[in-house]
Amino acid sequence: MTNSIINRRSFLVFSAAAATFIFGRKLFSKPNFQPAKNAKLAIPPLMEGTLKDGVYHYDLTIQKAKHMFFEGALTNTYAMNATYLAPTLHLKNGTKVSINYTNKLDEVTTMHGHGMHLPASMDGSPWQPIAPNDTWSAQYTVKQRACTNWYHPHAEGKTAEHVYMGLAGFLIIDDEESKKISLPKEYGVDDLPIVLQDRFFDYNAQLYYNPNMQQIMKGYKSELLITNGVINPYADVKAKNIRLRLLNGSNSTVYRLAFSDDRDFVQVATDNSFLEEPVEMDTLKLSPGERAEIIVDMSDDFGQKVALIETKLNRAFVTLNVNEKATTNEEVPDKLTTLDKYSLKNVTNKRKFVLTGGMGRVYINDVRMDMAVINEVVPINKVELWEIHNKQSMMGMEHNFHIHGTHFMVVERNGRASNVHDNEKGYKDTVYLNSGEQVKVLVKMTDYTDDVVPYMYHCHFLEHEDRGMMGQFTVV
Repeated sequence: MTNSIINRRSFLVFSAAAATFIFGRKLFSKPNFQPAKNAKLAIPPLMEGTLKDGVYHYDLTIQKAKHMFFEGALTNTYAMNATYLAPTLHLKNGTKVSINYTNKLDEVTTMHGHGMHLPASMDGSPWQPIAPNDTWSAQYTVKQRACTNWYHPHAEGKTAEHVYMGLAGFLIIDDEESKKISLPKEYGVDDLPIVLQDRFFDYNAQLYYNPNMQQIMKGYKSELLITNGVINPYADVKAKNIRLRLLNGSNSTVYRLAFSDDRDFVQVATDNSFLEEPVEMDTLKLSPGERAEIIVDMSDDFGQKVALIETKLNRAFVTLNVNEKATTNEEVPDKLTTLDKYSLKNVTNKRKFVLTGGMGRVYINDVRMDMAVINEVVPINKVELWEIHNKQSMMGMEHNFHIHGTHFMVVERNGRASNVHDNEKGYKDTVYLNSGEQVKVLVKMTDYTDDVVPYMYHCHFLEHEDRGMMGQFTVV
């Protein structure tokens, strides 16, 4: 291996010229606006919370800001306690928390705990709007195993735009088991949170959100990749196992991820849990809202540079600069955890959700989101089988499916259990479906009932969500 990120796989880095024409629209062309050279990966600060009367408080301000994506230019953004994105909230299973959001924007927003198991009234859906200058608190007891979740806006019809402007942050949950598993755990050093996004900018280096009908249906996809709010960054790491907590924080782009030298890596966790065993792979597909924790072995790479790339574009998200030798290295165990799995024998009810769309409109079961309509009523503590079908269309539209307030197990893909990918065999809350695909998942709602305030299920391609590909269900 040479001292280069270009080995068996060659790829492009961002340049102003490369971004001049995308989807036929001239977006960014001023030659003096260039990404910062030698830009270091930004690590969101870790917020542990302030303990008051047995409750951990996390205070966040949703605000307008200015962020430097390019040399010599400031971009208007939305952020929380930052200039882009938000702090990482560190939660522990079994503790009481109060996550307090103060909205300093000029418009209503919400803040949803994506992947969090909590009461519907604390979910941060369109049912919990935060008016300008108001504070809303998500208060609950953390009742779930270690995982990597995230928080983002969920205002009706405005989710896509608010996320695009920069509102998103990690929610990392630890438990007693996760403390004992031999994995890299030093946040920001060998355990890196990685938000993967793509963005359009206009002539003045401002975020440009204005999708046309085709982009609403097929995806608002830019060729300019951003990682933790930085274009083409590097991260200095030690020559050891490195843990990357990957979040697809894009609006509608499905990423195919690999390393620039085609090296293998292992996935150890999916959306809501560790996998029972590490899964070895060389490419990872991640749709919007999905998370994956991977371990890449850099122990023999001192002095080398290796990039995490998007394979369709052949462009780098982040380059790992192995510039320090390590004295210790956590070996990934063959067995990570044991999951309590639901059984098909215990299924008490089946539901079907058909995703369709065209001509600027999208539907679930031929209806669009209506705040006044509860689409499903789900009994508590019952195992259900939900079949999700992305109906084949002329446009070949991709979708995924996210369920609030719980996690599920994928048990069948395209008619066969054997088609379920090994890295899908943990708890998930978001599942990808290509055009024409079907998946079946086992769902069990626990702990919380509310016959008035619902949870949501929806496509997490945010333009689809905002235009009605969403439904509501209560738990009784």
